[in-house]
Amino acid sequence: MDELLQIKNLIYTIRGYRVMLDSDLAMLYEVPTYRLNESVKRNIKRFPSHYMFRLTNEEWDFLVSQFAISKKGRGGRRFLPYVFTEQGVAMLSSVLNSEKAIQINIQIIDTFVTMRKWAIENKEMGQRLTELEQYFIEHCKDQKNDMQKLYEAIGLLMDRTKPSKIGFIKENN
Repeated sequence: MDELLQIKNLIYTIRGYRVMLDSDLAMLYEVPTYRLNESVKRNIKRFPSHYMFRLTNEEWDFLVSQFAISKKGRGGRRFLPYVFTEQGVAMLSSVLNSEKAIQINIQIIDTFVTMRKWAIENKEMGQRLTELEQYFIEHCKDQKNDMQKLYEAIGLLMDRTKPSKIGFIKENN
C-alpha cells in the first residue's frame, strides 16, 4: 500500500489527464530518464498524443512552483519533460521489458485504478450532498418566517422576565 501512496503522489492532472512525468517513471523503473525517452522514441508509433505529450513552459513552471520539482539550471532538466497518461504507462510495459519495469507498471496501473474508483465514489457522495442541500433549502425556506417569529417571541419573553430596576426604590416625599 505504501508503494501505491508513493506512486499516487507522482500523478498530476494536466490538460484534463492524470499523468506521470518521464523522470518520475524513470526513477521508479530505475533507469536514466534519457534511456526511458530513448526507448519511447524508438517506438513512437505506440504513443499517440493522448498517451504521451510534452509539457509547455507554462505547465512545467506551474508544476515546479506547485510541487517543488527541481528547476532547470539547478541540476534539473535541460528539456521540457514528457508526461504519460495511464494508457501511456501501460504501453511502456511493451517497450521496457525488465522485471522491475513490469512490477512497477502493475503498481502504477493499480494506483490509477484506485484513484479512478475513489473519484467515482466521491462524485456520488458529492451528488448526495447536493441533494441534501437542495432538500434543506426547500424545507427551510418555509420555516424561515416561523424561525424569525420564534426568535421574536423568545425576545419578548426575555424582556418581560427582566426586572425593570434592581435594588430598592426610594420615594421622594
